[in-house]
Amino acid sequence: MDFQLSDDQRALRSGMRDLLGAVFDRDRLRAAVERDGALDRSLWRELGAAGFFALRLPEEAGGVGLGLPEAVLLFEEAGRALLPGPLVATHLAAGLVKGAAEGEAVVTAVAADLPAAHLAEADAVLVVDGQAPGLPGDVLSGGVSGAEVLAGEALRAFVAAARPVRSVDPLTPLHRLAGRTVPTGAPQAYSGALPYEAALLTAAEQLGSAARTTEAAVQHARERQQFGSPIGSFQAVKHLCADMLARTEPARAAVYAAAVTGDPAEIAAAKLLADEAAVRNARDCLQIHGGMGFTWEADVHLHLKRAWFRAASWLTGAGAEELLAADLGAAGRLPRSSAAYGRPVPEAGGGG
Repeated sequence: MDFQLSDDQRALRSGMRDLLGAVFDRDRLRAAVERDGALDRSLWRELGAAGFFALRLPEEAGGVGLGLPEAVLLFEEAGRALLPGPLVATHLAAGLVKGAAEGEAVVTAVAADLPAAHLAEADAVLVVDGQAPGLPGDVLSGGVSGAEVLAGEALRAFVAAARPVRSVDPLTPLHRLAGRTVPTGAPQAYSGALPYEAALLTAAEQLGSAARTTEAAVQHARERQQFGSPIGSFQAVKHLCADMLARTEPARAAVYAAAVTGDPAEIAAAKLLADEAAVRNARDCLQIHGGMGFTWEADVHLHLKRAWFRAASWLTGAGAEELLAADLGAAGRLPRSSAAYGRPVPEAGGGG
C-alpha cells in the first residue's frame, strides 16, 4: 500500500496553508490573543467558504466529498497556524447542525468532566456522552454516532448554568459545567465514531504544531549568533533539533496511517505520539530560543499552551494507553475499523 500523498492531496494541503497565511497571519493571531480568544465570525465564514467544515460531506449534500485522510491534512495546517476555535466539533457537526458546514454556526463539544471550549459563543453543542447536566433527555435532538445536539432554549439554559474558568491557552476560553454526572447504567465514556475521529483530527493539529515549532527552532538556530557562530553549530542545539524531527516524523506516519485505516487502536497510538511531539517540541523550541522564548512577544509559548490543552482533549494519554493495552490483551480485541464501536474509551475528554 502506498502511503505517499497524491498530487491532489498535496495541492489541498498547500492551498490551505496559503489560505491561512492570507486570512490568519501573525497579526490576526495576536489580535485573537488580545481578544482573549473570542472568535472572529468572519474568519469562521471564510473557513466555511473554503470547504474546511464541509470537506467530508457528500457532494450531493453540498460538501466536497473527500475523506478522513484529506481532513487530517487540513487540520494539520490549522495546527501549524494555531487557528483558534472549536474546529473539530464544527467539522464533525457539518450536515447535522444547520450552518455548521458553511461556517455560519459555531459548534463546540461537551464530554466527560472537562471544561467546554468556546461555550459562550457556540450556536450548538455536541453532547458526546449523550447527557447534559440538569437537562431532560428530550432537549437533545438530531444525533451523530456517539453524540447528540443541544441547541435553542436548552442550550441557553445550559450555558447560563456554566461558569467561566481560567484557561492555560489564551486562545481557548473555557467553561466548567455545573452538576455534570453520568446516570446509572449510562456509558462511562465515549461510544460511536465521533470521539475516535475527533481524537484523530486533534492529533493532526498537534502534528502541525510539532512541525511548526521544529521549523521555528531550526530557523532560530541558524540565525542566532553566539561566540561568533550560529548556535545551530553547537552540538547540544543540534541534538535538540534532531530530537524534534525524530518525534515529528513518526507522529506524522502514525496520524496519516490512522486516517487511512480508521482503526481505534491506531488512532490512540497516533494521538499519543502527536501529543508527545507537540508538547516536547514546543518545550525544546522554547529552550533553543533562550530567554526570549519565555516572553509574551514570542509565539513559542502559544504553541506549548495549545499543545497542553489538546493533549487533555478527546483522548488523554492515560485513555490512549488503556485502549492500546486492551487491544493488545487477550480479553477481546477492539473492532478493526471505526465503522464498528461499542467499547468505552477510558479517560477520554472533550474539546473544541
